[in-house]
Amino acid sequence: MRYRFPKNVLRERLKRFQRSISDIGIDAVMLRTLSSFIYFTGVKWLRPALLIPSNGDPIAFIAMNEEDGFLSRTWVRNFMTYSDGGSLIANVTRTIRENGYKVIGLEYGIERDAYILFYEMFKRLNPRVKVVDVSGILAEMKMIKDRYEIESIRKAGEICSKAMEKILSIIEEGISETKIAGEAYNILYKLGSEEPHLYINVGPNPRIHAEPFRDNRVKKGLFVTVIIGADYNRYYANMSRTIFTGEPDNKMRKAIECMKKVYEIAVRKTRAGVKFIDVIKILDKVYSEYNLIDHRVVGYIHGVGLQIEEPPITTILPRDRFMKVRRSMALALVHSPLMIKKYGQAKIEDTFIVKENGELEKVT
Repeated sequence: MRYRFPKNVLRERLKRFQRSISDIGIDAVMLRTLSSFIYFTGVKWLRPALLIPSNGDPIAFIAMNEEDGFLSRTWVRNFMTYSDGGSLIANVTRTIRENGYKVIGLEYGIERDAYILFYEMFKRLNPRVKVVDVSGILAEMKMIKDRYEIESIRKAGEICSKAMEKILSIIEEGISETKIAGEAYNILYKLGSEEPHLYINVGPNPRIHAEPFRDNRVKKGLFVTVIIGADYNRYYANMSRTIFTGEPDNKMRKAIECMKKVYEIAVRKTRAGVKFIDVIKILDKVYSEYNLIDHRVVGYIHGVGLQIEEPPITTILPRDRFMKVRRSMALALVHSPLMIKKYGQAKIEDTFIVKENGELEKVT
């Protein structure tokens, strides 16, 4: 068997989740998001479909003739096969009806396969079933990592660090964003990352989520930012670095100095028990000192794990800014870049584990 996590660890996750949904009267949960599918089965499998009852073993829905490969990599033994999308939906609906489930949990997520289309189709085919969002329960569980998850994130951090060093070394005048990305993906796959994520931003126009353009080329006097998400056992580490091509002018020196100071303070102030909003307020004072407050993105941190960006996400979900740092969280900071027109994006970001003593362990 090629299990990447011990069977007892995955089973314990399942039991904790089942206790949580049972306590609020949910009969079963139908999971379609990849990160949650991996969290309980221990394996990536497209398209993810896992029915978890409030008591008993889960049922995986697997494409016909894929079952042997699936069973060789997971502890889950119950499965049903389907030949197309229609038979998948029919099998799920029939299973729910045969078991008499009245309240079903779905994950209202932002990742692939959590489409509103499936949600609406599910409701239409199961009109007598009450649908409940379980994303909060899953996010709470995933935020606190066990030692197997932490070790995978550490190894992902090693891949990130090695890849970044090699990628930065190929950046030269005239190279395009797509050429940088192509070389970077080649490096990341060779290092063992199975589903790397990459953003490249060559100035002068700053882009937060900078998927590469073939006609954006490195020129002197611009920021070049490389953002890597590398995985190990499907767990991610996140790392960002910015270089300036040529000799920076006073404005750019100031921006670089600001980013370094923000990064240093963020690392020093982020500790178990501290609210993210309190650190954000301190960092905003630094941005203001440099007259760059209008160039920063609000929020400075996000979680990493089975997704390159997962709760807490302080740049996307304002409510997460009021959370406290907790032990065994995996966090990427400083996530928010400086966005400076005519120069590009400036960003320094690393992944950290919150240790038992409340301090941060840097893994990239």
